[in-house]
Amino acid sequence: MVGQQTRLRVVDNMNSDLRMEGEITGYNLSPQAVGEDAYASQTRLTITVRVKYINNQNQALSKDQSFSAYRDFSSSEMLTDVQDELCNQICTDLTDLIFNATIGDW
Repeated sequence: MVGQQTRLRVVDNMNSDLRMEGEITGYNLSPQAVGEDAYASQTRLTITVRVKYINNQNQALSKDQSFSAYRDFSSSEMLTDVQDELCNQICTDLTDLIFNATIGDW
C-alpha cells in the first residue's frame, strides 16, 4: 500500500525516516439491533489496534494512538462463516485510518 500512495519505500534497517509498530488490542462482538423477540438481529465485529508511529525526522509528529473499525453482520450468520470477509474489510478501513493519521502527509 505504501508504494501505491506515496514515494515511500520499505527498508529493513534502523536508519529509517519513520518506523511503525502495532498490536491488536481488541477483537469484540457486540449486539446491535434488537428485534421484536428481544434478540439481536445484528452483531458488530470491532477490531482495535494500537499503533506507535515514530517520525525520526520530526519527533513532534510521532504518535502512540489506537484505531478502531467495525462491520455489522446478521446475527443469523455464524461468525466463522463471515469472519474472513469482515476482517478483510475492517483491515482495509484500519489501514486507511492509520495511513491518513500518520504517513499520509509524507
